[in-house]
Amino acid sequence: MARGYMGKMLMVDLSRNELKDEVLDEKLGRQFIGGYGIGARILFSRQKAGVDPLGPDNTLGILTGPFTSTPALSGTRHTVVGKSPLTGGWGDANSGGDFGARLKFAGYDAVFFTGISEKPVYLLINNGKAELRDASHLWGKDTRQTDDILKSELGKDVAVACIGQSGEKVSLISAVVNKSRTAARSGLGAVMGSKRLKAVAVKGKMKVPVADEKRTKELRTKYLGELGGHIVWLKPTGTPFLTVGSAKGGDSPVKNWGGVGVIDFPDAEPIGADAVIERRSKRFACYLCPIGCGGHMKEGTGEYKYEAGSRRPEYETIAMFGTNCLNNNIESIIKVNDICDRYGLDTISAGATIAFAIECFENGLITRADTDGIEMTWGNHKAIVAMTEKLAKREGFGAVLADGVKVAAEKIGKGADQYAMHIQGQELPAHDPKHAFQYATSYRLDPTPGRHFVGSELSDAPAHPSGLLPEFDLKSFAGRGEAHKIGSNFHQAVVCTGTCLFVYWAFPNIDPIADFMRAVTGWDVTTDELLKTGERISNLRQAFNIREGLNPLQFKVPDRVLGRPPPKEGPLAGVTIDEDTLVRECLTAMDWDLKTAKPSKKKLQELGLEDVARELWP
Repeated sequence: MARGYMGKMLMVDLSRNELKDEVLDEKLGRQFIGGYGIGARILFSRQKAGVDPLGPDNTLGILTGPFTSTPALSGTRHTVVGKSPLTGGWGDANSGGDFGARLKFAGYDAVFFTGISEKPVYLLINNGKAELRDASHLWGKDTRQTDDILKSELGKDVAVACIGQSGEKVSLISAVVNKSRTAARSGLGAVMGSKRLKAVAVKGKMKVPVADEKRTKELRTKYLGELGGHIVWLKPTGTPFLTVGSAKGGDSPVKNWGGVGVIDFPDAEPIGADAVIERRSKRFACYLCPIGCGGHMKEGTGEYKYEAGSRRPEYETIAMFGTNCLNNNIESIIKVNDICDRYGLDTISAGATIAFAIECFENGLITRADTDGIEMTWGNHKAIVAMTEKLAKREGFGAVLADGVKVAAEKIGKGADQYAMHIQGQELPAHDPKHAFQYATSYRLDPTPGRHFVGSELSDAPAHPSGLLPEFDLKSFAGRGEAHKIGSNFHQAVVCTGTCLFVYWAFPNIDPIADFMRAVTGWDVTTDELLKTGERISNLRQAFNIREGLNPLQFKVPDRVLGRPPPKEGPLAGVTIDEDTLVRECLTAMDWDLKTAKPSKKKLQELGLEDVARELWP
């Protein structure tokens, strides 16, 4: 096996209580790199179409990349994969922290789970040895309690990825949490809960092989000195540095996507970076990260109580519970972030669901008789906190909301679906495509719809000045298709290495990715090969959805999001997304069918996906 990999994957059948090692061979690594690349290859090959996402036949995977745990900048990430119970298609969720690095130190590049356990269990991997253990004493505990208990039993050097009570109760917006970060999107915490898998605990001191350790360290030193751009703001404050500018500029959703920031939410300063830093106790960094953009909070001593050391809310959380709910009380946002953290919820989806409930209440679709007496009105931070806790516990009206806006709208009826801001079941993040057009393409066409960290003509910032992307007019909807394809495909490769995008976006150009791949793996990898590998991964993820019977061109994108009708005031006044042009040009560039979005047979064969071509084109 090439360097950068432990060369071993663990296959766990929870129904049979069976564990089996498999070799991660060099061909698989070179063709799909790691992360959701290898995850998509395994699931497409071994899982039949049409399986119940919450049933025994859905495979849940946790995977690292070749950079994870090495000196490469910044190999901090791991990815959780599976069929999404939210969308019915491909699901993945990316996370930082130190869990991915510790998984490799424990001896494995990846672990996959099938089946459903008869009783709650957790998986322990210790220096290459794995076993399933009873988790009855952990069931019902929140994520922080679970981490504390396992550390007390197994030692402080254990790293834990787990679900909270929301995942146990199979909330479709639940997440997989490690002590530092969260794999939040796609509802994969619900998949973990459906399998009665409480946690994965890993520990070990096994050496991760690197082809040229000296060269890898030299590259680390070289590129550390060249990091720039957004880290000027990201390093001292973390992502909350975005809050005020995004609210004023039209990037943040306001009033459940129905408002205008400068009019409906004119003062974002109370929830901005300064307000957050004032309440922060210290910063923290993911494994070997040179930025350290995380933060822990001081103890909450005011109206809202939370323990010292609770995690700082990120921009997405602040926007979704702040501008999107017309809430400018930062203490309440820190509190709901802590609730979501402990119970194991995706804060983007949770915030979107609370905003949806508020708009339903304001328009008389639900009343206090429905909401357990809670006055769900815009900006009512007490109501926002109270209902978030009910959602997390799946109690009272929270049980209606616990599976996200699509399911909640179906339960409420009365036309509530007009207020449900989602695409194919996935709640939208805090970035408005009327402000940055590339999101309109990604939200619809990426195999994980309604997601923002999926790559585009702009999100891979270092690529543009290096000449990888063709020039296009930022103010035009036309002429972006080829650039979107290239940016998105390269993004696939970068994410699958285990690199943190915040560090990648701080590189002076795209060269470090291929440089580190050569030093870590020993392969003579070029940027062109990485681009082709990313395209292979992108097409395989799309093929997974096509095989599930999904056509993204039939997904409903909320009119508000597209500017139909266009806003009359504010920074986005008069903007309506020309989605037809964006989608048509991207599909043409990708060589995906203009009516079904199915990758062409020729494209799949060109990428070495002959088995996929045979299945999609019998």
